[in-house]
Amino acid sequence: MTDYIIALDQGTTSSRAIIFDKKGSIISVGQKEHEQIMPRAGWVEHDPIEIRDNMREVIGIALGRANLTRHDIAAIGITNQRETAVVWDKNTGIPVYNAIVWQDTRTQSIVNRLAGDEGVERYKDIVGLPLATYFSGTKIVWILENVEGAREKAEAGDLIFGTTDTWVLWNLTGGPTGGIHATDVTNASRTLFMDLETLEWRDDILADFGVPRSMMPEIRSSSEVYGEARDTSLLRETPVAGILGDQQAATFGQAAFDAGESKNTYGTGNFLIFQTGTEIVKSENGLLTTVGYKLGDGPTHYALEGSIAVTGSLIQWLRDQLGIISTAPEVEQLALSVEDNGGVYFVPAFSGLYAPYWRPDARGAIVGLTRYANRGHLSRAALEATAFQTREVLDAVNADSGVDLAELKVDGGMIANDTLMQFQADILGVPVVRPVVAETTALGAAYAAGLAVGFWSDLDELRANWQEDKRWTPNDDVEERERQLRLWKKAVTKSMDWVDDDVR
Repeated sequence: MTDYIIALDQGTTSSRAIIFDKKGSIISVGQKEHEQIMPRAGWVEHDPIEIRDNMREVIGIALGRANLTRHDIAAIGITNQRETAVVWDKNTGIPVYNAIVWQDTRTQSIVNRLAGDEGVERYKDIVGLPLATYFSGTKIVWILENVEGAREKAEAGDLIFGTTDTWVLWNLTGGPTGGIHATDVTNASRTLFMDLETLEWRDDILADFGVPRSMMPEIRSSSEVYGEARDTSLLRETPVAGILGDQQAATFGQAAFDAGESKNTYGTGNFLIFQTGTEIVKSENGLLTTVGYKLGDGPTHYALEGSIAVTGSLIQWLRDQLGIISTAPEVEQLALSVEDNGGVYFVPAFSGLYAPYWRPDARGAIVGLTRYANRGHLSRAALEATAFQTREVLDAVNADSGVDLAELKVDGGMIANDTLMQFQADILGVPVVRPVVAETTALGAAYAAGLAVGFWSDLDELRANWQEDKRWTPNDDVEERERQLRLWKKAVTKSMDWVDDDVR
């Protein structure tokens, strides 16, 4: 009996395999972190071979812990860090360079060159995105222009590109011996190359970037059978049937399918997605227009997104770079050791500011320091930065949609932090709601795969699986809320205009 779905979650800090049953409950998890490679300031890379090998290993861990085999698995779903770019030789399966991660800012000069006199919104009406280092398109250009021989091999048709869903799919389905080179509409909508209306690559934009069309994967829906696993005996002949970029997957896992429904994911960064249904809504307030999901031959569903680059990774920075904490949970203990932030505000613009500002010239700033401040205040300010950034994104969503959200569904690793979640509710002024199954990113990929093979019948069955675990309600001190927001916005201005031509 094929009683389970396995989701492969290729994330920014780790790769995971999670097995779900029909109720959407977690049966087992395999997880392995991969190295964060930072060769220069602003550069962030991953080793695609390490990711490939880790993914194979975590599949075995998850199956072993559940005492299951491939015969118990109905389908495979894939979710991934969306804008991270991999370019590899299709004949050998060897990447020509490390994966360039979505947080990487090295391509700002390419962004400036492409923007020219028309500005960073040159293609936004077509692709829903401004020109920014965040998206994968400029990362491909950097590889073609800076890796010896890459341009020639690409023009000869030997190099192919993919976000990490495509890299996982290609290797899982055969690699150099017949691997499927495809992506889904959600990931394609994060490249700067896909027309939101036609769901096809734009040849004119590819030409502007100098990227050969032959490098690009086939664009498919988010829920269909792409092929079968071939490269590993553990899952061979199991259909790969769902792909969703991580934030769209989390929204799907939260059963937020319809216009007006939303979620906020607290991970390496924060990502708030607001569904707009089958309508393409163009933001006037610094949000991105993106594809939410497409199930087989069904209609395309769109969304507005507020992307925040640094939230959970700020806690990692406190641990790994500063040594203020030795484990992530310690940040909450330190935050609770003080009554408030002591006047300290932390703007983590390590990769510039994303939504709603889109200021690549910004860099991280800690303001309001006095000799009174200690590591407890700094820890509290780091947590509060996540909530403040989310408030600004939610304000933009409310302005674009014309409808104020009544509550916010949340997921991701940071929602285990009660102090953060209470402050989030306080600074938003609306309830914050956590589901029973917090691993909504993997669950969304599992749902997409399960729908494609009939494991689940329809969206109503998925809605019935969602259950509330905990709710945080805001305090009523509006005056304090507005004071904190005023100081936060003042702190944000201090992070801007930092990067000059000679800043490294």
